[in-house]
Amino acid sequence: MFDLIIKNGLIYDGKGSNPYKADLAISNEKIVGIGDIQGDAKEIINAEGKIVTPGFVDIHTHYDGQVTWDPYLRPSTYHGVTTVVMGNCGVGFSPCKPDQRDWLIGLMEGVEDIPGTALHEGIDWEWESFPEYLDALEKKPLAIDVGTQIPHGAVRAYVMGERGINHEEASEEEIEEMKRIVQEAVKAGAYGFSTSRTEKHNDVNGNLTPSITAHKNELVEIAKSLGDINQGVLQGISDFYDFDSEFDIFKTMSEESGRPISITVEQQDARPEWWEQLLDGIEEAQSEGINMYGQVPPRATGILMGLTATLNPFRFHPAYMQIAELTLEERVSIMKTEEFREKLLNEEGVSINPLVDEIVTSYGKMFKLGEPANYEPDPKDSFESLANLSNITAEEIAYDAMLEKEGRALIYHPLFNYQTGDLSLVEKMLKHPYTISGLGDAGAHCGAISDASFPTTLVQHWSRDRSRGNKLPLEKVIKMQTSETANLLGIKDRGIIEEGYKADINIIDYEKLTLHEPEIINDLPAGGRRLVQKASGYDYTIVSGEIAFIKGEATGALNGRLIRNSH
Repeated sequence: MFDLIIKNGLIYDGKGSNPYKADLAISNEKIVGIGDIQGDAKEIINAEGKIVTPGFVDIHTHYDGQVTWDPYLRPSTYHGVTTVVMGNCGVGFSPCKPDQRDWLIGLMEGVEDIPGTALHEGIDWEWESFPEYLDALEKKPLAIDVGTQIPHGAVRAYVMGERGINHEEASEEEIEEMKRIVQEAVKAGAYGFSTSRTEKHNDVNGNLTPSITAHKNELVEIAKSLGDINQGVLQGISDFYDFDSEFDIFKTMSEESGRPISITVEQQDARPEWWEQLLDGIEEAQSEGINMYGQVPPRATGILMGLTATLNPFRFHPAYMQIAELTLEERVSIMKTEEFREKLLNEEGVSINPLVDEIVTSYGKMFKLGEPANYEPDPKDSFESLANLSNITAEEIAYDAMLEKEGRALIYHPLFNYQTGDLSLVEKMLKHPYTISGLGDAGAHCGAISDASFPTTLVQHWSRDRSRGNKLPLEKVIKMQTSETANLLGIKDRGIIEEGYKADINIIDYEKLTLHEPEIINDLPAGGRRLVQKASGYDYTIVSGEIAFIKGEATGALNGRLIRNSH
């Protein structure tokens, strides 16, 4: 008697092999048989006409707070994800002294756009040290598996206090204490250490993240603490303004520790070629035996704008700022009047900072997102291009677009990794021999970005729907989201359909797989707002042998757990 039999599915094994038709037998949370399975089971699923894949492993999330109150970790679980790893980009909630809780919340709110009110209301703070944080998570009910990394920002503040927050140089004694804390965390089960060196990461008051000015010696010594125990991975992000010195830091961290490192890869219009320089540097390092990888997205990193989102093209126009705090219905009613429309469209917006200014004024990179969502839009559909073909301005087109769906429509701005003249940009990133699919930031950017759906884009868009460029084989994209991501973190028991492996499985109606338009909902603690995006086609998601989600909706099964690095 098996626990579960999946009959007649087309199996994509996560290793990149050709698909094959077979049954799967599952018992005691593991795959115990593959082939023509005879026998009884407590439950049988007929997967005729469906594809069967390993559960997806998302290694770049920010559920560090949400995991303490939400067992279902939506929206990742709408997209076939059965394992998430959080603690990326140097931000998180442990280690934490009691008097630093508000500051850590402010750092997360600023860097990752997670409402501070929700974090204050939702986090129960049952810990101070990182091992205590892991013990607290282990007691939480979970529908999927969760892994952690220890964040540099929290470590620096814990050891150095205000000096660390204010970017002062760490003493030798402070570096030794940081090394001890990071090593302790990884021995207790953290999968690695993360850091941030980008000006895009500020706390809620606009102060740069504490790790941005950390000296090379501090970072290399912390990395070496993982090498000393031969455990853990390294993860980082940088602006690479001084490419040679910044790349040298990350390269030396990996070289002297012997540990793998993955680095965020983004194309920016201001420096359109630097991402290629970064990937060339990674490839050269690999040729020298240094284990470096680029983390890349399967689509442009896009800002969603609208009246329900954090930003819209007129957010900093004086007329809009006067009504910004009104309810959506009140704002829509006012904006539909010709008097307000004319007033707003004849104003100039207030300058905030170069990045925000670019986002809200680049009409050549603004598009209607649509249903189903289109993340590789044709440049001729931009508001600027449409305006050039009509007798109205791009601003007018944006204004009218925002008022659709009673003010709930969203405008898509592909901020990074989108060049109007180069459709192959993301394709080049995905095909590079030393890149890993990631950067979805699930759980973060609640009012501006909805990239937790990256796994669905990888499968639906790249293997089936892409019309403006080359496609990728389905067996390849499944591998990219399963065994490749799991292997980078050293999670060896999942990501492959093979006897003895953990029974985390997706049964997908591939032909009907559809990514829907995101929507803003207010379901975080204290009524906090966030973007949530659903998909059709995930018939079943199975976690440790038990059906956890049917058509994306939770069954109530809580078969997930905290997973600990143990190698």
